[in-house]
Amino acid sequence: MTPKAPRERTTATAAGVYDWYLNGHHHLPCDAEAAIAAQQAFPLAGQTARYNRDFLQRAVRWMTEHGIRQFLDIGSGYPTAGNVHEIAQRYAPGTRVVYADLDPDTVEVSNRLLTGTPDATCLQGDVRDPDDILGRAELLDFAQPVGLLLVSVLPFVPGDVGPLVRRYLARLAPGSYLALTHLTPADDERIRRRQADVEQTYNAKVQQNVHMRDPDEIADLFAGTELVPPGLVLATHWHPPRGYRPGPDDQASAVLLGGVGRIP
Repeated sequence: MTPKAPRERTTATAAGVYDWYLNGHHHLPCDAEAAIAAQQAFPLAGQTARYNRDFLQRAVRWMTEHGIRQFLDIGSGYPTAGNVHEIAQRYAPGTRVVYADLDPDTVEVSNRLLTGTPDATCLQGDVRDPDDILGRAELLDFAQPVGLLLVSVLPFVPGDVGPLVRRYLARLAPGSYLALTHLTPADDERIRRRQADVEQTYNAKVQQNVHMRDPDEIADLFAGTELVPPGLVLATHWHPPRGYRPGPDDQASAVLLGGVGRIP
């Protein structure tokens, strides 16, 4: 079945911008305009988005290889090739996946594409309301380990998000995993200036404003878990593909941290 086009809107969304960066098919002209403007301020913004997607896929594969058979992906965005259920079910058929996103358009498109896929569904929900999302994720058995994916969703939540993450972790069974990525200020002052420019440009055009956090703040989000080696690192450095050699001047890599923690 061909997915129905998203409802017309004139203001870009984070999901639409991300879809444009990933060469998806569900963004609107306003999303493309915002994405291009952000990329003009930080030319490697699209590459950072692709690094983020690559991390998601590697983390899902790693967790599947370590026995996880159900995933909750919050802030999942528009579906593109290599979604969580596609990766997980390739290695473990029957793995159950619940996607959740705030934007009704992404939910509608996702569920149309998931027609005929009984082990995956998408809910409309706000990451700031764990009780609502967890209460409606009926496809998952929270008495068993779950892979919780908070991949580049927390930058869109202002304030102290530590208590929010802990509310999710408190509901997960021992042996569950938390995987997250987060934008962070680069060490290089030149890159930080470009980050400030792109953040201002992005937030002026996109409905969901983005916020960076320092590495220490991001590390605190894993409180109560045991970090999987190599710990919280640049997302490109977490179990990278064989043969990958990160360049010392890779600005797209320098602004994105990623890690996976296990609930003991």
